[in-house]
Amino acid sequence: LELPIPERRNLLYRDMERGDIVIGRINSIRDFGFFVTLICMAGGLERDIEDLELTALCPLRDVPSNGNHDDPLSYYQINDLIRAGVKDIDRYHEKITISLQPSSRAPNLMSLKLGVFSRDDLPLQYSRSVRVANDNTETYERVLEDTIGYSNPSNVEYLLGKIGISDTQPPSLMRGLQSKHFLEEDFATIIRKKQSASWALKCVRVGVDHFKSGRHVEAMNEYNKALNIDTNNVEALVARGALYANKGSLLKAITDFELALESCPTHRNAKKYLCQTLVERGGQLEEEEKLVTAEGLYRKALALEDSFPDAKEALRKIELLIQVSWYIPWVMPTIPLVSHLRSYASIGKSVSDCFSTLI
Repeated sequence: LELPIPERRNLLYRDMERGDIVIGRINSIRDFGFFVTLICMAGGLERDIEDLELTALCPLRDVPSNGNHDDPLSYYQINDLIRAGVKDIDRYHEKITISLQPSSRAPNLMSLKLGVFSRDDLPLQYSRSVRVANDNTETYERVLEDTIGYSNPSNVEYLLGKIGISDTQPPSLMRGLQSKHFLEEDFATIIRKKQSASWALKCVRVGVDHFKSGRHVEAMNEYNKALNIDTNNVEALVARGALYANKGSLLKAITDFELALESCPTHRNAKKYLCQTLVERGGQLEEEEKLVTAEGLYRKALALEDSFPDAKEALRKIELLIQVSWYIPWVMPTIPLVSHLRSYASIGKSVSDCFSTLI
């Protein structure tokens, strides 16, 4: 389905704009400038155009001086490879004028250096096309599969974005290719999610083995790897939360358990570990005499599991401490509040018992 050369030439003149970058080979040097045979485009518009046999003129005024050369043209020789900016296009007469002045480049192509350059710096797509043309055994499929981007799992989305096609609203007019006629689980996004979940689960299993062997750093690395692959993987969140709790990082553990329950509210281990960690964190807050905050954590644990015995007992004791704390400041302000009251709460005495003892 190759387009005829005249049609390709017309399309090039249609699409080429001032500021585009062209690459060519000097074929003639005159007093007023030099002529270049164009071989490819570079920068934004990338095309191989050597077979179109196009010639462009670079006038003397558009050739910057180089070093000690009085004559700017004396720096250039026949067959030099040149990178230049398109200065003017005469589409009617099919004439192209190029320039080596930096101002001839489009703003988005200012990083490209104009002038003579080596063959090693030719655009990758041109080098590949030359390799295919010179090797009868080379095929388009082989060149495609050898490129680094081919193995990128996001290459389809990237290419669709480059040409402005949405994968959620297919442009095809054939009903058989419309997205609504496919099952949701057959789409790449769902399939990739399943693959990511499976891969992440393998990392979690390796991490659990490390954890059981006491290699906590290696276990944490595996859990983090699993969550990089699948951000909301429930098993990875629960496993990492358990490791955080084991190391005493209770706030991080609570965060992971809560994220796991957001994704899977019925996950038994996530709920169980979260309740235990909330109670343990509540105990820390009691030591810091932050009784109301500790009470909130105990109630939160009971909201998750109303029959959780540790949370029930902790809530009963903290309520006793809080109630008695209202009397102590104005009855006997010198008494250490929490340390004194906790001894009564631990053996189940009532508020009145504690209060009568203190006075």
